[in-house]
Amino acid sequence: QVRLVESGGGLVQPGGSLTLSCAASGNIFLIWSMGFYREAPGNQRERVAVVTGTSDPNADYSDSVKGRFTISRDNADNTIYLQMNSLKPEDTAVYYCNAVAYASQWAVSAGRSSDFWGQGTQVTVSP
Repeated sequence: QVRLVESGGGLVQPGGSLTLSCAASGNIFLIWSMGFYREAPGNQRERVAVVTGTSDPNADYSDSVKGRFTISRDNADNTIYLQMNSLKPEDTAVYYCNAVAYASQWAVSAGRSSDFWGQGTQVTVSP
């Protein structure tokens, strides 16, 4: 099992900034990707930003946050950070951390990955 713990949410005014972090721990052989998704009331959960790979990680962003959010990964600590700038009221949501991980070399060879989710952290953008 992999445990994901998010932190850094809160209340911020429009145009402000916040940084979310997500730390992974547990039975980890390889974490292939980590990222943040968000869910606003009445909406489906949507992908915000994901970083994939280890030696040369690739970051991918939703169009709604491109140019404002930056995701980074610290492989040594199995931690990711989401720097959110120029926040808008429509960024208000619960932000969830996700990890796609393998428990062993066998699992990697077999393509048997597992999805893990954090408990979520609230981000509210309001005057």
